[in-house]
Amino acid sequence: MVSKRRSLRIAVVGALGTASLALAGTAMAATPATPAASPVAVVQKAPAAKAGITATPSVTSVRAWQLFRVTGKTTGIKAGTKVTLQQKQHGKWVSLPASTPVLRSGSYSLGVKLGLKGKNDLRIVSGNTASPVFNVTVR
Repeated sequence: MVSKRRSLRIAVVGALGTASLALAGTAMAATPATPAASPVAVVQKAPAAKAGITATPSVTSVRAWQLFRVTGKTTGIKAGTKVTLQQKQHGKWVSLPASTPVLRSGSYSLGVKLGLKGKNDLRIVSGNTASPVFNVTVR
């Protein structure tokens, strides 16, 4: 008896599927093919916030290996994402071992010690987003 009910249920489901497919086919044939005849709603997504980073050093001149801070705000970067300090060395940007996570407010604060004497070009990066270049002179 159980197998009889199951086969009957499968037959009914198959018949209903065929009927709905036939109805859909006739409905498709009845609608005009021109796109101007039926209004189409165009949904546009809001543009994603462009990622950006600001960076401000606490000082512009320090002694070698003296601690200073770089603070700033981020936009379009998720909280918890790490931002890293980069230094320009021989024409290339080199990531330094100084990074910190972005807070929920979008801000960050990073303690830095530099030993390369002279004018240092620095920036903060996260992925492909970088802050404007700022300078700290080490004497």
